[in-house]
Amino acid sequence: MKKITIAIDGFSSTGKSTVAKELAKALSYIYVDTGAMYRAVTWYAITNGFISDKKFDKEGLIKMLDDIDLKFKFDEALGYAAIYLNGKNIEDKIRTMEVSKLVSPIAEISEIRSKLVAMQKEMGKDKGVVMDGRDIGTVVFPDAELKLFMTASAEKRATRRYKELLDKGHKVTFEEVLENVEKRDYIDSHREDSPLVQADDAIYFDNSNLGLENQFERILSLAKRRIAEV
Repeated sequence: MKKITIAIDGFSSTGKSTVAKELAKALSYIYVDTGAMYRAVTWYAITNGFISDKKFDKEGLIKMLDDIDLKFKFDEALGYAAIYLNGKNIEDKIRTMEVSKLVSPIAEISEIRSKLVAMQKEMGKDKGVVMDGRDIGTVVFPDAELKLFMTASAEKRATRRYKELLDKGHKVTFEEVLENVEKRDYIDSHREDSPLVQADDAIYFDNSNLGLENQFERILSLAKRRIAEV
């Protein structure tokens, strides 16, 4: 059976990664979480003193990009590939509110986007990949056979993210999470380099009132249909 490239773009906390993981598993495809890559660079910047809520040494971080090595390795406990930064598993460390607050400014930097996009293209060069992010269908794989654009109301997405953070033991308020969601939406949609936009040939999915199981079944059906067509 021929394999295709599946590109899933959309706003934060729309369930892109959850759907992408399940889709890759059902199709025996490779799953790549590009958001984790930007979060990993953000965590590197935080821990090495390049960025905080008070400062941002952009030029200093750019000079260190060659020292940042990112890889995905399958984690049996998680059931999907975890991200490694310079040989260290940082999957848990990148899912914090601190990283969420600073990832969008990091993702705006053209030099960082160029480095990560090149890595992403290499990961998906043989097809059979499900990749989610902000610019997969527009920049990374503009020729992807199946493109999806996922969204939901800011309130719905903030509620999901808030519950997720509480379940992980983080101390946050709903207002703080909602503010972060709205701020990231604006930055991601208005940056000069590869802004978040729906590709002309992407299928639009508003899952504000759609359950994960229902959504997954629809997307899996679309994927199987597209695979059969190639």
